[in-house]
Amino acid sequence: MWHTELMHRITLGDFELSIFSDGTYPLDGGAFFGVVPKIMWSKKVPADDRNYCTAGLNSLLIRTGRQTVLVETGMGNKLSERMRKFYSQPAQLLDNLAAGGVAPEDIDIVINSHLHFDHCGWNTVRDKNGEVAPTFPRAKYYAPRGEWEYARHPSERDSISFISENYDPLVESGQMILLDGGEEIVPGISVQTFPGHTAHMMGIIVQSPSSARKATTACYISDLIPTTAHIDLTWGMSFDLYPLQTIESKKVYYARAIPEKWITVFTHDPRTPWARVEKDEAGKLILKEVA
Repeated sequence: MWHTELMHRITLGDFELSIFSDGTYPLDGGAFFGVVPKIMWSKKVPADDRNYCTAGLNSLLIRTGRQTVLVETGMGNKLSERMRKFYSQPAQLLDNLAAGGVAPEDIDIVINSHLHFDHCGWNTVRDKNGEVAPTFPRAKYYAPRGEWEYARHPSERDSISFISENYDPLVESGQMILLDGGEEIVPGISVQTFPGHTAHMMGIIVQSPSSARKATTACYISDLIPTTAHIDLTWGMSFDLYPLQTIESKKVYYARAIPEKWITVFTHDPRTPWARVEKDEAGKLILKEVA
C-alpha cells in the first residue's frame, strides 16, 4: 500500500499532476522484456528465483482547476481466480485515491490508453447483486475506438488481455466515448495514437495552457515505454503485437519528447513513475529525474 506522503506530485502550469498506484504485481521477466536477454535486462530490473519481476500500476490524476481527470484505472478487482494466480490482484487504487482525498464521485473524466485488463480494471465494479456499474459515476470515459472494436474479436494470442465488463457496459450506456486519435478532450489534454503494443493504443499528452510558453509537457505513454528500463528503442515487451511498430512509435515520440523536455509517465514502473528522457553526449538515451 502506498501512503500519501510517498505520493508523487508536480505542478505543470495551472495543472496539478499526481501518481496514484493500484499496487504492484509479479510479472515474468521474459514477458516483460521479450527478446532482450536476461543477462542484459537483469542489470536494470531484479528478478526472483521464479524469474518474476515487480511491475507497477500507475494511474495519473490531473487537476486542471475545472476538471479532475484520471488516466488509466489499473487492474481493478474483477480478475478470475485463474488470472489472480498469475498476477495476484492488488486492487489498491480506490484506497490510495481516498487517502489522497479523492472520492469516485470527484472524477469528471477517465481516459484509457487501451483496453487491456491492467489499464481499465477499475472502470467498473460489481454491486452486491453482481451487476456491473461504473466506478466513477459522474465521469465521462474515453478510449480508442479501434481498441474497443478489436477487443470484441481479439486474436487467440491476446484474448486473455481483455475483460469486456471493463468497457462494454460503458459503451452501451453512452458513458464511454470512443476516440479515433488526435482529439483534445479538454483544453490542454489530448490523445495521439502510438501503435506497436496494440494497433490503436494512445498516449495522453498533457500541457497546461499557461505552461505552453515554458514548453512543459507530460505524456502518459502507456505500454509503448512501460518502465524506465524500456527506454531503449529496441527494448519492448513480449506482449507487443507489432514490435517493429513499437520501435517506430518510440522514434516518433522521442522526436518531440527529447528536444521539448517532456515528462514521460511510466505506467508499470514500481519505483520511478515519471522522468525526462534525454540523450547524453554519445547519443545514448538516459533519464533525468523530475524534481
